[in-house]
Amino acid sequence: MNQNTAIEGARREPTQKRSRERVERILACASALIERGGSDGMRMSDVAEMAGISIGSLYQYFPDKGSIIRTLAERYNDAGQACIAENLQDVRDIEGLRNAFGALIDIYYAMFLAEPVMRDIWSGTQADTALRDIDLADSRINGAVLAAARARVDPMADWTELETSSFLIMQLGEATMRLAISVERSEGAALVEYYKRMVLREMLEGLQP
Repeated sequence: MNQNTAIEGARREPTQKRSRERVERILACASALIERGGSDGMRMSDVAEMAGISIGSLYQYFPDKGSIIRTLAERYNDAGQACIAENLQDVRDIEGLRNAFGALIDIYYAMFLAEPVMRDIWSGTQADTALRDIDLADSRINGAVLAAARARVDPMADWTELETSSFLIMQLGEATMRLAISVERSEGAALVEYYKRMVLREMLEGLQP
């Protein structure tokens, strides 16, 4: 779990193999239920029944529904952070930054479209303080990766400015994805494309090839 997330109702971290396997089964069942009926309709009793465990056992690992949702959110964030780091690690010049960032936005949007559980969780981010904290921590981590890539392209750039603007770029990217999946597909794709062009214009302005 992200170190920035000291959340009320924290779950027990399993150490034994059997316990870890049980946690994975619980999360898989929760994901299936969210995909079927949304997170609002997911009940702890349904998760326990599908996972083949007692409700008491479920509460030993996840004290409430929110702790399950936050764990799933953090896992999606971990996957997203790995994807961003991998795509930006070789950026060394303007063209590399342009291509890598553009491709990254397309990959991220495709991930949102392909993962109904991810869409459901993040559509409720603004209504959940804990999820907002997770979202902000994720944007800071990804912003630092983007800032490092931009610094390799422009070593003379002010690091504080790069860090601040990159954090904003990543946070706006998350907001764009949430907006894009809440409207018709064609409009969503247009919004993502506009965000991509807007950000690339901002990042590349003034840089010499």
